[in-house]
Amino acid sequence: MSAPGRGEFVLGGQAVIEGVMMKGTGTYAVAVRKQSGEIRVRDFPLPQSGAGKRLARMPVLRGVVTMVAMLSIGYRALRFSADEAIDDAEPRETGRDRAAGAKGEGRDGSLAMAGAMALALLLGLGLFFWLPLVLTRLSAAFLPALSGRLAFNIVDGVIRVLVFVLYVLGIGMMGEIRRIFQYHGAEHKAVHAYERKAELVPESVARYSCLHPRCGTSFLLFVMVISIAVFSLIPHESSLLAKALMRLVLLPAVAGISYEVLRLSAKHGDSGFSRALVAPGLLLQRLTTREPDLSQIEVAIASLRRVARGAGSEERLVG
Repeated sequence: MSAPGRGEFVLGGQAVIEGVMMKGTGTYAVAVRKQSGEIRVRDFPLPQSGAGKRLARMPVLRGVVTMVAMLSIGYRALRFSADEAIDDAEPRETGRDRAAGAKGEGRDGSLAMAGAMALALLLGLGLFFWLPLVLTRLSAAFLPALSGRLAFNIVDGVIRVLVFVLYVLGIGMMGEIRRIFQYHGAEHKAVHAYERKAELVPESVARYSCLHPRCGTSFLLFVMVISIAVFSLIPHESSLLAKALMRLVLLPAVAGISYEVLRLSAKHGDSGFSRALVAPGLLLQRLTTREPDLSQIEVAIASLRRVARGAGSEERLVG
């Protein structure tokens, strides 16, 4: 998610394991609540690329660049929060033991996290793009009226949205995921408070909404809806495998167009058209956010303050 902040500062965020990541202009910060009650905050520099900066100014392409960048940042933020969670769960080692094993464990941990992310990406593509295609093809075999290009792609898109909603409902029943959804709500509340120049204290931030029009959940919904139009460009007579492969090729275009729609809704946020455009995404966010407690809001504020203050290295706050 990204949102205009004070002055030139642009704020974005993501919920992680027992914490929140906030992204600024030159750095992003991750704040995690330790079992001891302290909040550990660390910032990281954003990748700098001349080619990336040029592409980030070009319509549609900037959406693809942003998506790739956020996947990279999100991976590192999740890795940091997971390391902190593992550190809490494991028995304390001596400094010498920790130093001896850190290099190997760090490499193994990175490979494990990268493997898990790759597997999750493959499962996501299969669940949200391959499965709806197969189900729609089966439906068209029984209902010839669905065989036309327009009807086929509309049904495919509806099934894709339903699968996504059922998936979110399912994982939302898991205790750990519910806590991540609470941190997601805390992140949104902190962004709202920052945008409105409110006092950044938990009691004040708690008054704001868990829903935000520029959330990544809304972006995903745009992706699923816009894919109906983009995927309709694929020749209807193509085989199932050919359609699936061409969808992968067209996915960056879908992401780029979806990003432009998200920017448009942000630019004209007070118009009736914009409110209608973001309404479905806000409705979906009711599934991906939960009302946080004050301690979770405090973590979101710590991350926001860290990235808003500028570069540094690391700090620990007692909660």
